[in-house]
Amino acid sequence: MSQIFGAFSKTVKELLRERAVLFWTIAWPIIWAIIGSFSFTGGAPEEVIPYAKGSITVSMMVFALMIGCMANLPASIAGDRTNGLLAKLISMPIKPYRDFVGRILAVIAISCLAAILVVIAGAALGARFSGTQAQVLQGVNFIFLVICASAGIGLIAGTLVKNPQGAIMTGIGIAVVTSAISGLFAPYEFLPAPLKTFARFYPVSSAHTSIIYLIVGPDVAAYNPLTFIQIMSTVVFSLALLAAGVVLYSRLGWKIE
Repeated sequence: MSQIFGAFSKTVKELLRERAVLFWTIAWPIIWAIIGSFSFTGGAPEEVIPYAKGSITVSMMVFALMIGCMANLPASIAGDRTNGLLAKLISMPIKPYRDFVGRILAVIAISCLAAILVVIAGAALGARFSGTQAQVLQGVNFIFLVICASAGIGLIAGTLVKNPQGAIMTGIGIAVVTSAISGLFAPYEFLPAPLKTFARFYPVSSAHTSIIYLIVGPDVAAYNPLTFIQIMSTVVFSLALLAAGVVLYSRLGWKIE
């Protein structure tokens, strides 16, 4: 347990010292939540605007979680590899799962802080949510799936891309591109048919739509994502990405080159 806490504490301190991490993980999603709340709701009926802002807030909350896990996790892994700390950890009697659990928990903590600040900013701008307490709790389960899928992608990027800057930019690139083509940035209705299919099976975007459906309301969501097949595919693909990241990191990342 002390090894997990040690990895957690070290990673949190390192990430909080980096201004770029604070900007991209916290400030950037908040900025887009502000821009979206004013730019993309101008033509909507007045009674719909608060819920449109709620949808935008959820999208930026999910994006904050994606950036936090997909960019900060590779940054931590690749940075320790470059400065030699990872080689020292590997030579010590430390299990790889204790290292990546500590790293993931640290990244999750900062990402959740960013997500909370995005929601606070959205609420201050007039975002409204219609979900009941039970629906909010169900939405939290899908937030957990977003974190699982994003952390898996982050572990894969941190393992396969050795250069720290390359690992960071790979994570950011994956987060931005997949957000753009899966309905987080552009309305789902405007996506071509192949991308609509991708959006339904990409676990992050599927979970994102589920959160909107539960917390903001069915009328705001692009489609009903709470069918049995949709939920099962979201769960399976999210856990599969996390498992793939863990296996790759344990076998390829946790060794002295």
